[in-house]
Amino acid sequence: MKPANTLLAQTGTTIFTVMSALAAQHGAINLGQGFPDTEGPADVVRAAADALLDNRNQYPPLTGMPELRQAVAAANERFYGLKIDANTGVCVTSGATEAITACLMALLNPGDEAVLIEPLYDTYLPVVKLLGATARLVRLEPPRWELPREKLTAAFGPNTKLLLLNSPMNPTGKVFTPEELDFIASLLREHDAYAVCDEVYEHLVFKGARHIPLMTLPGMAERCVRIGSAGKTFSLTGWKVGYVSGPAELISLVAKAHQNLTFTTAPNLQRAVAYGLGKEDAYFASLADELQAKRDLLETGLKRLGFATLPADGSYFITADFSALGYNGDDVAFCRTITEEAGVTAIPVSAFYVDNPPRHYARFAFCKKNEVLEAALQRLERWMASRPLTASA
Repeated sequence: MKPANTLLAQTGTTIFTVMSALAAQHGAINLGQGFPDTEGPADVVRAAADALLDNRNQYPPLTGMPELRQAVAAANERFYGLKIDANTGVCVTSGATEAITACLMALLNPGDEAVLIEPLYDTYLPVVKLLGATARLVRLEPPRWELPREKLTAAFGPNTKLLLLNSPMNPTGKVFTPEELDFIASLLREHDAYAVCDEVYEHLVFKGARHIPLMTLPGMAERCVRIGSAGKTFSLTGWKVGYVSGPAELISLVAKAHQNLTFTTAPNLQRAVAYGLGKEDAYFASLADELQAKRDLLETGLKRLGFATLPADGSYFITADFSALGYNGDDVAFCRTITEEAGVTAIPVSAFYVDNPPRHYARFAFCKKNEVLEAALQRLERWMASRPLTASA
């Protein structure tokens, strides 16, 4: 038989699937994959249920239901002062992962270069490679995750087509600062490059930090597309409703990519998300406040157990350094061991790097009920008290 696609054949199953399966096998509390363990707002769910019964269940428009496109445009202006044309500047996708793929398809040609920032979400690099483009990787170093300006500058060159920016960032929880964003914008202008902005955690930013879309900076509106996620904003990750906003010239290309991927997204879910985006400001503020309290609960508990925790200003995740615990294995072994023996699952941070990753960090998701987080900490405490922390590397 002739070989199939080589890149896909060499791509392993995502670490989230692997660790979630291991968690299920061992009855572990899953703090690995980033999904809430509670339902989203009841009124948004009710809106989706009601929308199923009004005989509007055929193909919606390619770029999305008009009411959702209007709602996305209105949210851009409401939260960030961005003027987006609802008819030509919004494309609804089947989740943000599809949105990322569609945006990269819209902008990259074979031979182009894309600047990616590590640690990175595991979809980014395979898609860049599948499109025949080359990735230029720039690494943020723990524990502070500061932007390395000299290395970022060196990554840009004559073939640079775009930068993929994830802020708030998975897995680090980093929210890029105004100064960092200004520097990124200056490079994009200098090299006439685009930015694909993965902003799915835009409303999950904690006190002391502020999410600023790169698109709001001078000269950026015409060269940025920004991606949002109803799954993250409304704690309804299984709905897989995403949306891309940007200039009409770019969104028209995103829509052409979208039509060759999923073409449309369930109309009742789109209409429910449109309703949700119109919710009062208090909803969006409370979402971040509740998550910050959960972060603080988990962070305090991990520190008490001897972990060193890294800054997490947004998202669902906190990174913990387990090197002080006396464990001799790497992060993959550590996450597997605590899943099998302690009954708590985390994600090894090395999974978010391409080469020579740090090996003593684990990512924990705190988007869970308080009692679940407390139970996970209790399990870890019992496990640590029951055995010497040794493993073969």
